[in-house]
Amino acid sequence: MAFSCSSGLGFSVLRNITAQMHSRVLASVCRVQQSSFHTSMTLDGGRTWERKNQIVYPAQRPDEARRPAEIHHCRRQIKYSKDKMWYLAKLIRGMTIDQAIAQLEFNDKKGAKIMKEVLLEAQEMAVKNHNVEYKSNLYVAESFSSKGKYLKRIRYHGRGMFGIMDKVYCHYFVKLVEGTPPKVEQNTGFDQAKEYVEQLRNRTIIHSL
Repeated sequence: MAFSCSSGLGFSVLRNITAQMHSRVLASVCRVQQSSFHTSMTLDGGRTWERKNQIVYPAQRPDEARRPAEIHHCRRQIKYSKDKMWYLAKLIRGMTIDQAIAQLEFNDKKGAKIMKEVLLEAQEMAVKNHNVEYKSNLYVAESFSSKGKYLKRIRYHGRGMFGIMDKVYCHYFVKLVEGTPPKVEQNTGFDQAKEYVEQLRNRTIIHSL
């Protein structure tokens, strides 16, 4: 009888030890799997934009055309709506740096002042770090905004009720390129209608005869 009690106690201790080891192994495996998830797009949020300034190109040949300088600059977590910022970003896209600054200077919106500061910072970076001889010899190649962090807050209503409001933030990205801006082909209304009719004729309608 004593032998059976001691053996039962030993089996229970062994069972507890194996259960603890199993739980620890599962926890370590889950931790490794969670750490191996690719979360650069969600957590990084476009952090590679400024790293494009650090790209080193190979030396050019004497018969090759000079590679224009490219300046990538941004400002993150701006207390402004990304949609309001998008309209201003689209306004200056394709303009020279002087034209863009002039357009933003006479705009009364809050985002215009922020964008003007970002453009002036990028212009200064071009002269200091990218060997641009004339600071006016630049144009806005890319200009866009993206969503920043959204903080949820309580908006109080009457009769003890409440709603949820967002404190919105956005990012602004700009790319300056040395040289004159390329000419954009202006399509007439007839050309646009012709292109639209051509798209309708070439479309494929599924489940049709």
